[in-house]
Amino acid sequence: CSHARGGVDAPGFLSMVESFCARAIRVAEADLVQQLRSARPPKEKRQWVHGILETVQRCSHVLEVSIPVRRDSGHWEVVEGWRVQHSQHLLPCKGGVRFSDSISIDDVKALAALMTFKCAVVGKSVRAGEAISGVVLRELEKITRQFTVEIAKKGFIGPGTDVAAPDINTGEREMSWIADTYAHTLGYKDINAHACVTGKPISQGGIHGRVSATGRGLLHGIENYITNSLYMNLIGLSPGFPGKTFVLQGFGNTGLHSMRYLHRHGARCVCVGEVDGAIYNSSGIHPKELEDYKREHGTIVGFPKAEPLEGSVLEVPCDILIPAAVEKQLTKENAHRVKAKIIAEAANGPTTPAAHEIFLQRNILVIPDLYVNAGSVTVSFFEWLKNLNHVSYGRLTFKYERDSNYHLLMSVQQSLERTFGKDSGEIPIVPSPQFQARVSGASEKDIVHSGLAYTMDRSAQQIMSMATRYNLGLDQRTAAYLCAIEKVFRVYNEAGFAY
Repeated sequence: CSHARGGVDAPGFLSMVESFCARAIRVAEADLVQQLRSARPPKEKRQWVHGILETVQRCSHVLEVSIPVRRDSGHWEVVEGWRVQHSQHLLPCKGGVRFSDSISIDDVKALAALMTFKCAVVGKSVRAGEAISGVVLRELEKITRQFTVEIAKKGFIGPGTDVAAPDINTGEREMSWIADTYAHTLGYKDINAHACVTGKPISQGGIHGRVSATGRGLLHGIENYITNSLYMNLIGLSPGFPGKTFVLQGFGNTGLHSMRYLHRHGARCVCVGEVDGAIYNSSGIHPKELEDYKREHGTIVGFPKAEPLEGSVLEVPCDILIPAAVEKQLTKENAHRVKAKIIAEAANGPTTPAAHEIFLQRNILVIPDLYVNAGSVTVSFFEWLKNLNHVSYGRLTFKYERDSNYHLLMSVQQSLERTFGKDSGEIPIVPSPQFQARVSGASEKDIVHSGLAYTMDRSAQQIMSMATRYNLGLDQRTAAYLCAIEKVFRVYNEAGFAY
């Protein structure tokens, strides 16, 4: 099975996140006390810092709802749902909606906590987590709309309080239902009502580039490390994507777009695994061909240009391993058998603390989930801003930029003609292909892609600087948690508590 649940050593998802957070806090606490500018006595400073850090680790609010559902057989059943707001140090909260029959309240708390730290790493401190269990397709719309009403009544959704987003088994359709329900119930007087959720279709206020955002963010995340000679020397890998091999666990939306982008940059996918099987081709698997095959057959199993893989996809030799499925995949049981140089955590929480330690000992670079899969929440933030502004990115400046660029070219041409004369005719200015592609101005997708690249680049530099500051070496996870904790701490320290 290509992504079975975690092994017997694997702790609960919530305890994993708490463990990683506690590890970073142990590193940072003494420094935070020293950095604190306050007239308090030293003991009170320590108590204040410790109190804030304790608050950072706890989930602030948990809402549980029970939704009665009439099955097709006439049988009535109660479906449970949860919305967790890990921290309200800055609003709105932000987090996904997941439909699953194998999730617990602790899993939702873990996802919410991870959102706090993920959003802080990329610079926007918003956070929440959400899940509904036991939903079947025919009842999906009814339950989604009813759940929206229930959480809205408690203030757990709204453009200025708590903004939902897609997660496992949800997408544009479900987000459109949520936005429509909120806008026609508790948000009917709010002009910003559709900003209560991101990941919507374009016609409902969505944004270009959102669907592929996690995969594109993962590309930038890996790129920031794989082009860094210092880190590549530490793991014995040459810089750059060309010629590198990668293995993908999970071929959903994130896996597909990750595969596309890495393929375009010269890397070669040799193995793809899903829950019903895995395929292998040492010469490479083309993402478009595999996408078309899965669309037609509903599975990657039987793909004619690859062989079936016996054994675990996580243990296939490669340069880059991308777990893009579910949590707790890399454990103490299999970490010694992983043959990758880089692990890029496209999924949330795929690595247990025990496996994390083993990878550090084995000199394997783990690019952590709270950084490398933050592309989706980053572009969700852009969508939220678009909804509040009620105008598409680039619409107000598109024509002005295009006209300015053409005037610039004409100005250069006329200047050359005045200098050298027109005896030999006009001196045409021929723009390069790169400039020609941009001469018309930036589209919404261009702006989104540029903003995402900048965010991922800046965040990577912050994480690397933190790793250097605390001499963490390849432990980028602790460095990323330190970046997040320091930012959240700063907000609590400067704003104080309202209770």
